[in-house]
Amino acid sequence: MRVALFATCVNDALFPGTAVATVRLLERLGVAVDFPAGQTCCGQPQYNTGYRRACEPLVRRTARAFAGYDHVVTPSGSCVAMVRDNYPRIGARAATEGRGTELADLATALVPRVVELTEFLTDVLGVEDVGAYFPHSVTYHPSCHGLRLLGLGERPRRLLGAVKGLELVELPGAEECCGFGGTFAVKNAAVSAAMAEDKIANALGTGARVLCGADNSCLLHLGTTLRRQGAPLRPLHLAEILAATEAHPWRPSR
Repeated sequence: MRVALFATCVNDALFPGTAVATVRLLERLGVAVDFPAGQTCCGQPQYNTGYRRACEPLVRRTARAFAGYDHVVTPSGSCVAMVRDNYPRIGARAATEGRGTELADLATALVPRVVELTEFLTDVLGVEDVGAYFPHSVTYHPSCHGLRLLGLGERPRRLLGAVKGLELVELPGAEECCGFGGTFAVKNAAVSAAMAEDKIANALGTGARVLCGADNSCLLHLGTTLRRQGAPLRPLHLAEILAATEAHPWRPSR
């Protein structure tokens, strides 16, 4: 099995520890992971802002960077959703505009191989207990892309439930959006901030120590609100929890 890590630009720039944790986790499970250096942004910011044609070079680059791999694994549901949901649309639109089928063919070859981390663990590897150890209370926020577009369902929660020492606390209003929505947070800043405050109020009410998510874009948004409030709750990506073991426990950074 040839597996590539799609780190994503947000993780590469702001949360490299999540990419490192993903590799550490997969290698512990016996998976050999490559990191194709040609990968860049998937094009989601451009697409969401209406610059569809500007996404096309990124579709080509992404498809070519990950050619030949059985699976392309990423700890980011939003980027998986961009590839699965929008790459075929971009290719189809280019074809209807008379610019050939190259983009459509690239999308067809790439889309079935791109999987979100929890999908890869549960559906491809067939594991839920990954040997993790995390003796802390955790509440889980399901991001909109993972919840609605990818249909991740209970996969992340089943993985968390199998972690030794972890106390999983239900998050009230879990299915409500955190307010980030990529460029939505820029275009509608006041609404976005209010939504984050509602989500944080619910999370703080659980008494958990850690606010877990599977998309660092959401955790970035919520983490900013937490820091502004000086709240005693730590946002942390699911991959970093699953990568922690008794021999190498998670240690919060300052």
